[in-house]
Amino acid sequence: MTDLFSAGDLRRMLSRLRDVMAGAGAVQGRLDKVVALIAEGLRADVCSCYVMRAGEVLELFATFGLAQKAVHQTRLRVGEGLVGEIAAHARPLALADAWSHPQFVYRPETGEDFFRSLMGAPLVQAGRVIGVLVVQTREERPFNDWEVETLETVAMVIAELMAATQVVKREELFQSEGNALLHVRLSGASLNPGVGIGVAVMHKPHVRIGRLVSDDPVAEQHRLQDALDALRREVDALIDGSRDESEGYGDILEVYRMFADDRGWISRISEAISSGLTAEAAVQKVHDDTHVRITQANDPILRERLQDLEDLANRLLNILAGGGLRVELPDNAILVCRSIGPTELLDYDRRKLKGLVMEEGSPTMHAAVVAKALDIPVLAQVHGALSRIDSLDLIVLDANAEQIVLRPSDEIIELYTAAIDARTKQKAAYAAIRDLPAVTRDGVRVSISINAGLLIDMQGLVDCNADGIGLYRTEMPFLAMPTLPDVKAQYALYKQVIEGAKGKPVTFRTLDVGGDKIAASSFSGPEDNPAMGWRSIRLTLDRPALLRQQLRAMIKATEGEVLRVMFPMVASVAEFDAARRIFDLEMERHLRDGGRSPKSVSVGTMLEVPALLWQMELLVTRTDFISLGTNDLMQFMFAADRGNTRLAHRYDTLSPPVLKVIRDVVGQCAAAKVEFSVCGEMAGVPLDALALVALGCRNLSMSAPAVGPVRAIIRSAVLAEVEPFILDLLRAGDPSVRERIRAFTQDRGISVD
Repeated sequence: MTDLFSAGDLRRMLSRLRDVMAGAGAVQGRLDKVVALIAEGLRADVCSCYVMRAGEVLELFATFGLAQKAVHQTRLRVGEGLVGEIAAHARPLALADAWSHPQFVYRPETGEDFFRSLMGAPLVQAGRVIGVLVVQTREERPFNDWEVETLETVAMVIAELMAATQVVKREELFQSEGNALLHVRLSGASLNPGVGIGVAVMHKPHVRIGRLVSDDPVAEQHRLQDALDALRREVDALIDGSRDESEGYGDILEVYRMFADDRGWISRISEAISSGLTAEAAVQKVHDDTHVRITQANDPILRERLQDLEDLANRLLNILAGGGLRVELPDNAILVCRSIGPTELLDYDRRKLKGLVMEEGSPTMHAAVVAKALDIPVLAQVHGALSRIDSLDLIVLDANAEQIVLRPSDEIIELYTAAIDARTKQKAAYAAIRDLPAVTRDGVRVSISINAGLLIDMQGLVDCNADGIGLYRTEMPFLAMPTLPDVKAQYALYKQVIEGAKGKPVTFRTLDVGGDKIAASSFSGPEDNPAMGWRSIRLTLDRPALLRQQLRAMIKATEGEVLRVMFPMVASVAEFDAARRIFDLEMERHLRDGGRSPKSVSVGTMLEVPALLWQMELLVTRTDFISLGTNDLMQFMFAADRGNTRLAHRYDTLSPPVLKVIRDVVGQCAAAKVEFSVCGEMAGVPLDALALVALGCRNLSMSAPAVGPVRAIIRSAVLAEVEPFILDLLRAGDPSVRERIRAFTQDRGISVD
């Protein structure tokens, strides 16, 4: 087809398809003409259009070449057959001999016995697969890349035209919900705690494209360039306008601006315009291509960066369409969306925004970071939110309990209003003890630090008056940027962190990527079990240049200051020794080149791999400090993936085996006079923190919001009473002693959030 089918042919076919879909007559008749036109244009014997129906079923909606009796009769589940395979993975498929493929499913009613080859592409609209477009030929025909790209372009246009003509009405895609007047509870995952009561405002970033095909690519290229210039001006204005309040998320906006200048993204849009699409359609096509590919990846961080690109695409489409993004909100708005980008969230009046509900989303997505800075409750992964919530529905968003209540009764509203008042009083109580030390009633001092990963987190050091940064996750810039930051960029970041700490200690954890946090640059391919694969210190020891550059930047940034470096995921003393040798080489290099020495140097390790528990005798002779990472250690101890929701509540950190391990490690560190701390999620849960203190832990590091509750429970406890009670529980045979500890605190009047 490369020789016979030119870009001009494609533009003419797209123009004809546009005219047919925009014409008069029933939708079915227009679709019948469309598949015939595509078959003719692509020199194929068959063209079929499958449309997604309720229950993830693909229905044959129109065909040229197959038996007409199969229309509206042939159905395939997503994942079933080649058509279902295309829909499931949202990727094109091209086979010279389709019958030999293991996924091939024969449907006799279609009469496809005579057709050997198959090429198909997903119909994607607003990031969702709404159908599949397929062409077939009688002979075994190998399809080339140009043919696949052509079909993808046609599929993109057909998807937008189908959405515009509502081939399948939105309500048909969802099952009946019963009586819509009764209140409904939907669950999700809390990304920022809090409670909000308000009315639903639907975030609708997708711009309906009115004109898809152009006969003047040069004019469209000019329109694209003008829109890109306007986009950059908008982003610059957003950064400048938020400068006073964006101390926490200014770095995110800067990364966002880098995406806006990405040459690869822009060149792909230009190529799509050259194929005959308008600037708007080209932006949408490139975005859909990127979306369906990245959403198939196993890397959640990469998928989160996709949301930034979607934010950019929506903003660029709005500029091309001549519209604006800002929406007037009611005074008590709960924003509802599939997902949202950081600048899209900032376009709303945050004074009126009482909460954010998302069908997707994860803790490290940029919009969630911005929402935390603005103190907006966020509930993500609320399945069915867009189908079950209507605009202006009254909503109670309880991100603390990880649920929302739709159309709540007056009694429920009164209950939550009281809860909001109580929470306000509780925050005031925490604020009242903000400047008081975390000391038990019998005089035992506990150091409370915070975990951080972005400059936004540094504000928490001031807000909660923590003792320092017990864990600074240095991988966040690696994950947020399209390319690896060099020594200069890392130095600038670490210098800002040290200056932001204002003399308080900062513990830098070296690069912890791989597993569930592979950077956008993708160091390696997919692994069967990434949590226990090529990650963290294993990766950086195999790529020592990465580690050396990072350590070089840290050493330079801490000249005359305290330098604390911690290596993650160490499984053997030999690994720690190898990493320490690299550190020593970089320190020697720094001093040899005339650099100033840090005020003091401490090098330690995370304790996350159980194998290290049996090497403690040697480990304590080599490290300056050890920090227990409870998140990974617990999942490895119990062989339970911490991301698996089925296992989330099966194993408890407050179980005798966990408490015994911590008691033993604390004892070994104390005997060797090695500093010990806990920096996993366990440290930030008040009951867990109390147990840790009773076991001898005197250094805890947690998220900033957890500092108030943990400080309160420590200050209200008498350690001499708690310690023997906790130690006695080590002999219990229960899988969890959490409720017994909770009952103890209630009996003793110990403050528990």
